[in-house]
Amino acid sequence: MADIHGSYDDLFAAVPTLLSGLLDEGDAGGAVAVFVDGEPVVDVWGGCVDAGRSVPWERDTLVGVYSVTKTMTALCALVLVDRGELDPEAPVSRYWPEFAAAGKERVLVRHLLAHTAGLPDWEGPVEELYDWAAATARLAGQAPRWEPGTAAGYHSLTQGFLVGEVVRRITGRGLGEFFAAEVAGPLGADFHIGLGAEHDGRVALTVPPPGEDEDYAAGAAGGEAAEDTGATARTATTLRLRDGNSLAWRRAQIPAASGYGNARSVALIQSLLACGGTVGGVRVLSPEGCERAREVQFEGEDRVLGMPARYGLGYGLFGNALGWGGWGGALVWVDPEERMTLAYVTNQMREPAADNRGIELVMAAQDGLKGLRA
Repeated sequence: MADIHGSYDDLFAAVPTLLSGLLDEGDAGGAVAVFVDGEPVVDVWGGCVDAGRSVPWERDTLVGVYSVTKTMTALCALVLVDRGELDPEAPVSRYWPEFAAAGKERVLVRHLLAHTAGLPDWEGPVEELYDWAAATARLAGQAPRWEPGTAAGYHSLTQGFLVGEVVRRITGRGLGEFFAAEVAGPLGADFHIGLGAEHDGRVALTVPPPGEDEDYAAGAAGGEAAEDTGATARTATTLRLRDGNSLAWRRAQIPAASGYGNARSVALIQSLLACGGTVGGVRVLSPEGCERAREVQFEGEDRVLGMPARYGLGYGLFGNALGWGGWGGALVWVDPEERMTLAYVTNQMREPAADNRGIELVMAAQDGLKGLRA
């Protein structure tokens, strides 16, 4: 069996065992963390950071988690809601007047967070994703594809710019700076939206699925925008793995998709929602603020993903749990009833239709939780 490093409670031994099995099956590297009551019961990692399997994954290795970044952006919005500076029921144009153009005057803040704003596609060149002013100006001038609030369609790249610009207009700070100062910093969490050059030596580049190369593209599961199979929405502009592995992507603030962290940092931050807004004695949200994340904004067929979805304020809802996954396999799963959070990060992509790694790890953690609560 592949070697696993780190620590874990014996009741949760199935989690590192499963990670070892994934590495034995051919994954390059990965890490898993499980927090219960805001404390780690699993913090393990293994494998390698490179496709050639020559450089070991370390405790502080960072990896791009793609759309798991959306949960970090949602937290920033929830913090502002908690402080009374952002009203989810307000029109976006209250904070961002230019956004009212092209029939978007009735788009509400909660529509941005719940993928119901009607702006699911990124229609500019990939290079424009790295230019905040250009990206947000493009979206401000874009017409919605449907009546806002009446349908949902996964905003795979656009959601972060939309929410992030509202945060910037309110606070005067970019989303990455606000997140670092108000969320990650107070918690001591090693997660970054806009990664500085000083961290480059710790980054594990994403490895394409077997048989694919860096031209491997994001695809959709079905629905009106479908092009490829997979769980990630197709954008009007094709995003390829070489883009996600680029230095420009790493440096940019793309708050829907360009976050870098490890399993420990993702689980630590999102444990806020499992623990009433306070972790390690640090309060970031109120209990009421945490509950807002689970207020159902949409339930039905996602027009972009072509599958059923339930969306809260910035999170996917799954029974009593909430969270989200990222292109390539990353996952965060939060269960407030059990005060448990699981995060899985990996540099190894698999074809989405055959990728059950994250949910299998959740099930293994839930088994450990039964023993812990017995």
